[in-house]
Amino acid sequence: MGKYFGTDGFRGEANKKLTVEHAFKVGRFLGWYYGQDYKARIVIGKDTRRSSYMFEYALAAGLTASGADAFLLHVTTTPSVSFVVRTEDFDCGIMISASHNPYYDNGIKIISGSGKKIEAEVEEKIEAYIDGEMGELPLATGEKIGRTVDYVAGRNRYIGHLISMATRSFKNKKVGLDCSNGSASAIAKSVFDALGAKTYVIHNEPDGTNINRGCGSTHIEVLQQFVLDKGLDVGFAFDGDADRCIAVDETGRIIDGDLILYICGKYMKEEGKLTNNTVVTTIMSNLGLYKAFDRAGIAYEKTTVGDKYVYANMCENGHCLGGEQSGHIIFSKYATTGDGILTALMVMGVMMDRKVSLSSLASEVKIYPQLLKNVRVADKQAVKDNAAVQEAVASVTGALGENGRILVRESGTEPVIRVMVEAESDELCEQHVDAVIAVMKAQGLTDEE
Repeated sequence: MGKYFGTDGFRGEANKKLTVEHAFKVGRFLGWYYGQDYKARIVIGKDTRRSSYMFEYALAAGLTASGADAFLLHVTTTPSVSFVVRTEDFDCGIMISASHNPYYDNGIKIISGSGKKIEAEVEEKIEAYIDGEMGELPLATGEKIGRTVDYVAGRNRYIGHLISMATRSFKNKKVGLDCSNGSASAIAKSVFDALGAKTYVIHNEPDGTNINRGCGSTHIEVLQQFVLDKGLDVGFAFDGDADRCIAVDETGRIIDGDLILYICGKYMKEEGKLTNNTVVTTIMSNLGLYKAFDRAGIAYEKTTVGDKYVYANMCENGHCLGGEQSGHIIFSKYATTGDGILTALMVMGVMMDRKVSLSSLASEVKIYPQLLKNVRVADKQAVKDNAAVQEAVASVTGALGENGRILVRESGTEPVIRVMVEAESDELCEQHVDAVIAVMKAQGLTDEE
């Protein structure tokens, strides 16, 4: 990770860690970098945070000052920016979002011309420019100054693309959607309505400060209750920029990214569409998923946490399905990044084709109890290097043996260490997670507020 860019872009509290000046400089650099031989075309999308408008205008000002044309998708999803960039000949795309973070945070994600997250070397050059290490860039003058273009038509084409992905009508299916008061609010309902579903929507009235607040994929309990109260067949919850999807079956059970990978992976294998008979996961996936894959005769690979690492593995090895427990699911035939709404459509497709409930599709996987706690720290590297913490982790590993595991890792976007344990009971998970966190506190490594 770089000084500013983490695993998912440049992210932080708006106008504190990520300022409007940063956004202007990102725009200035990208407009110059892609426009050295011709006038660059760069598309911008944003989520519903109050600060997204500020950053949109700052980025557009930087781009046009460097001579690029900025095409504004307005409120849209991260995967829609990826789709528009790769299908409509843009040099790159920018998504303004902090994903599942609170409204006061924001982020700048840069997407390459091929629809993938930008290369690390480009991020390094942007950081060097922000820090004044490469001097000032020339300003465009006269007719070379760029312009902004209202490009809501690009978002509409993405909606049409999603609708075209479905192979069956969803007629008579009662579907709940939790749009997290974020990007999905502008898109999801229209897609499911067009496919014939009886669509019930919650948290689709963004006001700039309610994105992810007590709703969406990080507060799935709200959708669970909604599905039960309304007697729905299925529910889907998205995060702020709609690149994640977590489902709820008709009984109220959470169908997370692991279960979605199993349901779609097994279906694709049976249909002869699972390239290399392999699903790409991350180290956070549940042991129960791997045992289910073994029973189904499906191979799997594990990457470090982050959907960009999942996609890199998929590209390198030619795999077509991968994702994270958190709900980032990538279907490489259709997308180059996680796409929450597309994932929901794929799950619906399996349900409609097999003519069975979501609970039935997920029943073959026995999920091990898993507990993850986030610990705010002042120095993530100091925690990783601490001998007492390492000893505590080794002790838990020995105690669990083959019937569980512990994973301690740093967040790529926050000053947080994540401690996760899988074991045969919730009690064991709690015991082992708390034991490691207690050592961190005793060593003075936590940053308690």
